[in-house]
Amino acid sequence: MTLKEDYDLLLEKSKKAIIYQMIQAQLGWDFETYMPSKGGQQRSMQFATLAKDVHKLLTDPEIGELLDRIKSDPEYTSLSETQQRNLYLINRDYERQTKIPSELVEKIAKHQVIAIETWKKAKAAKDYEMFKPELKKALDLQKKRAHYLNPDKHPYDVLLDIYEPNMTSAMITVLFNQLKEGLVPLIKKIQSASNQPDTSFLTRTCSIPIQEKLATDLSNVVHYDLDRGRIDTTEHPFTTGYYQDVRITTHYYENEFDNSLFSTMHEAGHAIYEQNLDEEFIYQPLGQAASLGLHESQSRFFENIIGRSSEFWEFYMPKFKEITGEIFADIDNKTFLHAINHVKPSKIRVTADEVTYSLHVIIRFEIERDLSEGKITVDELPKIWNQKYKEYLGVDIEDDSEGVMQDTHWAAGLFGYFPTYALGNIYNAHILHVIRKEMPNYDNLVRNGDIKPILAWLTKNVHKPASLYDPADLMQRITGEPVNTQYFIDYCTQKYSQLYGF
Repeated sequence: MTLKEDYDLLLEKSKKAIIYQMIQAQLGWDFETYMPSKGGQQRSMQFATLAKDVHKLLTDPEIGELLDRIKSDPEYTSLSETQQRNLYLINRDYERQTKIPSELVEKIAKHQVIAIETWKKAKAAKDYEMFKPELKKALDLQKKRAHYLNPDKHPYDVLLDIYEPNMTSAMITVLFNQLKEGLVPLIKKIQSASNQPDTSFLTRTCSIPIQEKLATDLSNVVHYDLDRGRIDTTEHPFTTGYYQDVRITTHYYENEFDNSLFSTMHEAGHAIYEQNLDEEFIYQPLGQAASLGLHESQSRFFENIIGRSSEFWEFYMPKFKEITGEIFADIDNKTFLHAINHVKPSKIRVTADEVTYSLHVIIRFEIERDLSEGKITVDELPKIWNQKYKEYLGVDIEDDSEGVMQDTHWAAGLFGYFPTYALGNIYNAHILHVIRKEMPNYDNLVRNGDIKPILAWLTKNVHKPASLYDPADLMQRITGEPVNTQYFIDYCTQKYSQLYGF
């Protein structure tokens, strides 16, 4: 066979695995949205069977043979940058997958459903003891997975690399320590400022149909294409999908309208990234987002950088009042803007403000890191969680439902995922700095609701490159410098000193 024939066959095998993974994602969406309440055991078998089949596809010995032939072919250097990147990604995944026994893959997939179902019940009952055995098993399974992948490497670094390639615990520790040093004094200044917002109107009753109209309208404003997507409700909002079918979820509370408003903006940001990947790369390994940190940068860009900006609400307030009728008719822009940017240390990550949010993530990172190192145990988690929340955020956790069980990630076995949330904050402030240099009219564009030029910039520089580069390399290409925390700290300091008057 020629080099081209070998390469095309390899991509065809990869495409089949990608399509199977898309089916897995669709089943996951259904599991969180419309699956009957008693369907968990059956769904766990479906997940386990699919996971085993995907693993079999990805570990096909012929893939290894094709990779060896291609890499040793005299014409290898004639391959394009994208072809060589595809080969690198296929080789990386093949090496990962062939190291993990199929029995472990099946166990992880089956346990994920059982653990999430148990977490939901335990959270509702505020009973950590009910969830604890499944959490222990989830952690043990992920540590086994990490050991198979690289027994000589720190298990947490192995897991981190899955979500944020080439990022290590040591690197994140440095970045997060810098965040703490910059954000903790800022939070204290904000708390002691005399100009505190009136947030009482945020609890006014706003019906779910009105919130649904807002969600749809905001999605259209930021160009989340609902002809290639949809909005549903779940306990924990998420985005799933690929290119032409990218779905988001939110949740609606009648006395917390801002919760659905900003979770919709957040998930729309994720979806926009997926919808604007380069169509040329569809079904190819490089045709996926560069990392979860880059993904989070886009969700928080639309939620916070745009969605909580004064410029955006200069544009959107008339439409907001039109949709909500008399509910907020007496609220002016200044009052509204200050309230939706209210900084107050809280217990819940997903509803945390832009400034304190990173501390929620840092707490989870430190716990995950220490769990993987054996410094703490699952039995100690509630106590350690509560202590860190008191120390870092000054809040008292009253029960484990609002404490250690507030997130679904550990039930799903996603150890190593949490740091990407705060990395997203770091990345998006860095990206904003570059956009403002290259687009001096950026603020006016947002003020006029003209998001298209900004989206075009993001698509060209962040979305379309997909996985052509590792995240740190992509950020270097976008910004011209290594990733640092200063842009985010400066962004927060400037924005909130104006809002709070210090």
